[in-house]
Amino acid sequence: MKKLLDAFQSFRRILCVCPCCGEIVRMSDLHLKYSGKSPKTWLDKYELKLLTLQDKEQVFQAKEAEMRETAIERGRNKVPLMVKNCLCPEFKELEYDPYDIKAIMDPVDFVVFDGLNQEKQVKSVTFLAKPTTPQTHTVIGSIKTAVSKGSYDWKVARITTTGKVEFEPNNHK
Repeated sequence: MKKLLDAFQSFRRILCVCPCCGEIVRMSDLHLKYSGKSPKTWLDKYELKLLTLQDKEQVFQAKEAEMRETAIERGRNKVPLMVKNCLCPEFKELEYDPYDIKAIMDPVDFVVFDGLNQEKQVKSVTFLAKPTTPQTHTVIGSIKTAVSKGSYDWKVARITTTGKVEFEPNNHK
């Protein structure tokens, strides 16, 4: 290895005269050119593949945002149909935005925050339930009575990082 380094160091001591301009330069500073076609090495092939890959990445990056937006839009268009398919046939006839319907499942099936998705302003809250047994019919009836009488409250609970549940003070009374 030392002999190779010594050879490179000796190239600094060899001086050449440029045939075009007559300038004196060190041999180590020369940029040699070969007029014939040199055979491809593994490094040349690797660099070509790397450039090709970089070109493909640039093309993909240019299209990526559009592809993502298209995929998001396709997904959004499928959601209302998926939600409607989950609802029982009686609820499918209602004219609610499927994004406004949230599943609770017990004791009522769904709660609808009408206007939440489109207007970002809830106009009304509706409970959707299909009583299947006399017991559920009784529970749903008691919920209806409590709401009619105004026997409900609004509480905000916060869960701390330690897992403790804390309620915000209620200023709505």
